[in-house]
Amino acid sequence: MGQKVHPVGFRLAVRKNWESRWFSRKDYADNLIEDLKIRDYIKKNFSFAAIPKIVIERAGDRIRIIIHSARPGIVIGRKGVEIDRLKDSIIDMTDNKGISIDIQEVNKPEGRAQLIAENVALQLARRVSFRRALKRAVQQAVDAGVEGIKIRAAGRLGGSEMKRVANYKWGKIPLHTIRAFIDYGFAEARTTYGLIGVKVWVCNKGDEEEREKRGAAAEKDKT
Repeated sequence: MGQKVHPVGFRLAVRKNWESRWFSRKDYADNLIEDLKIRDYIKKNFSFAAIPKIVIERAGDRIRIIIHSARPGIVIGRKGVEIDRLKDSIIDMTDNKGISIDIQEVNKPEGRAQLIAENVALQLARRVSFRRALKRAVQQAVDAGVEGIKIRAAGRLGGSEMKRVANYKWGKIPLHTIRAFIDYGFAEARTTYGLIGVKVWVCNKGDEEEREKRGAAAEKDKT
């Protein structure tokens, strides 16, 4: 039986950062459950906002929620109605009035692994052919300029009697290289035949250029 390492956990503190950024000794379990509830609530109520990541920062009694969205207008709403409603709901959920919500727009959503996985899972739930959905997702990612992409779908694909696995790959995906910028996403498609799991690995070449720019800027600030 193969032993796999999560691509994000493998690169934490090297190429990836935590999505929950806080420290606590006494209330660790309560804060963790609270973070899960906040993420589930946002993903459920803004499922069409294309949200690949939700970062939660805590400092004392204050909570800062950073929502990365490819469609920030859906989260904000007309004249900020939706974001105010979201803030009130989270305040009721956590009994904490020190809530602040920031929205960050996602560039090139076709190259984000979580959004690709959710898009493929949605198509599978709508009974789109799994081969067509996977090939289309790969082609859109290639057009977005990724360096490599790998998609794996497992389950009763096409309503087959037994579980099947479909893999599509393009470009290079150096999963054993910690320095590589590997984006990972997972989603589940709830079909009449059962659950179908979709995993996506994306290697973005643009991240390397941004890292070099940040490194050069940091060196300049030191001097």
